[in-house]
Amino acid sequence: MTHSSQPYKAQENDEEALHDRPVKFLVIRFSSIGDIVLTTTALRCLKQQVKNVEVHFLTKPGFVPVIRANPYIDRIHVFTSLTKTIKILRQENFNYIVDLHHNLRSAIIKSALPGISFSFDKLNLEKWLMVNSGINRMPDVHIVDRYLDTLKLFDVNNDHLGLDYFIPSEDEIDVAGLPPPFQQGYIVFAIGGNHATKRLPPEKIISITRKIRLPVILAGGREDADLAGIIADACGNDMVLNTCGLYNINQSASLVRGAEVVISHDTGLMHIAAAFKKKIISLWGNTVPAFGMYPYLSHPDSAAFEVKGLKCRPCSKLGYSRCPRKHFKCMVEQDSGKIAELARRLFAVKKEYKA
Repeated sequence: MTHSSQPYKAQENDEEALHDRPVKFLVIRFSSIGDIVLTTTALRCLKQQVKNVEVHFLTKPGFVPVIRANPYIDRIHVFTSLTKTIKILRQENFNYIVDLHHNLRSAIIKSALPGISFSFDKLNLEKWLMVNSGINRMPDVHIVDRYLDTLKLFDVNNDHLGLDYFIPSEDEIDVAGLPPPFQQGYIVFAIGGNHATKRLPPEKIISITRKIRLPVILAGGREDADLAGIIADACGNDMVLNTCGLYNINQSASLVRGAEVVISHDTGLMHIAAAFKKKIISLWGNTVPAFGMYPYLSHPDSAAFEVKGLKCRPCSKLGYSRCPRKHFKCMVEQDSGKIAELARRLFAVKKEYKA
């Protein structure tokens, strides 16, 4: 009896171990800051709504800080090369791969890994039609909900809590350490953008900043430092603080979290501001909110500024180094006075908003 019962117990233990093994998901999004922030709703809902789940995230090295402190990610994988990355990922034995980037590189990775894969629909045809023919076939659905749609088979539902952004404690910026005018409240102006046609001309930013007449922090990366210096010098007072290139992305996010108002182009800091439920004034050039990447569940007083009625807009789903039509009306014709007026009005109403 003793001899015959051992195999049975071993089999029973194996079944229990198999039952306790986590369900492993790999979520792929290589870049960029804003796109990665926009995946955080899906990550949270997946982690909280699927039992015994282990969530892994694959991204490029430069974007690891954006998700490093996210408690809904169990492990971050860094893309180096296809060969090395695939070799490492194969060892994980993922049950499911969720491709939220959906390009050639992510397709190669999916095909090389065991497990069932799901891919986000980028709606490239619909975007092409809108850019090249002016035909709007884009669904009135935010990209966050389209990301979530890839998880519908697992009964993952939108919890409507918006986006997440978690700042490591060592990257917290103490407002008390800012110059005195900024300690009682400030506006963040995120002056960057991956493409020139997403950004206001310098003279426009200077005009808006001068008209605001309140403490304004210029935020951006090292690539924006020279422009920010020009803007700060042109404004010529102690109410403009240039932080571009001085802080990493999490420190800039800390400044955004402490702001009363955030003015931003269509860029990563805009989505980070939405994660903190900030009052956002978003400025749109060659891209349009209709692409489905406007601030998601931000403060209800948020507003978008775009020059409507231009037949050439949108001219690209991404952007250019210069206006293809050479007139750049989508940004040149932005109303500096109205933008500054709204910023001042939103700044004056200091009340906390929770979704």
